[in-house]
Amino acid sequence: MTNVHGVSVPDSKLCRTITEFIRDTETELLFNHSSRVYFFGAIAGQQRGLTFNPELLYAATMFHDIGLMPSHSSQNLRFEVDGANTAREFLESHNVDPSDVEKVWTGIALHTTPGVPEFMHPVIALTTAGVEMDVLGLTYGQYDDATREAVVAAFPRPPAFKEDISQAFYDGIKHKPQTTFGNVKADVIADKELHFHRGNFCAVIRGSHWRG
Repeated sequence: MTNVHGVSVPDSKLCRTITEFIRDTETELLFNHSSRVYFFGAIAGQQRGLTFNPELLYAATMFHDIGLMPSHSSQNLRFEVDGANTAREFLESHNVDPSDVEKVWTGIALHTTPGVPEFMHPVIALTTAGVEMDVLGLTYGQYDDATREAVVAAFPRPPAFKEDISQAFYDGIKHKPQTTFGNVKADVIADKELHFHRGNFCAVIRGSHWRG
């Protein structure tokens, strides 16, 4: 069992079932990405001195991208909401407390909304923290080389990960572009300021400290 800085996947029936479900449903790319997100998120929790239920964090991180899979993608909802709804249905079927289900739902639904989750419940905040580390490398320097290497050794990050994950996002949402409606604040500034240059998700991925 992988253990990094004292962090491991909880050895519980719920987590074993989650692992099996995600392995059977997602691509290897997304399964390994989601696993890394759990470890980076949980380690971030240690660094921040946060108390959280690792089972719930595991559920949120492992389900966070399942809405990109055709089998769990709707025609009119954001992929984040599709993933959150899938996690809710799964956890409810395993009799998880409704208040805990909502924490997981919210963590998944907000994981692409920077600037908000960090002020919320640790499960919500750390789901986004893990995503921002593995995809964007925003907190790359807060993890030492040994930690990053241990997580990647357990859940490989392919050489072309940046391009692969961008393609996975595109493939998962291209059939419903209306769900990608942008940040209202950026739209307003762009409308009023001629020289405003909005941030670009793909550019941040390409420019991150991660190789590949």
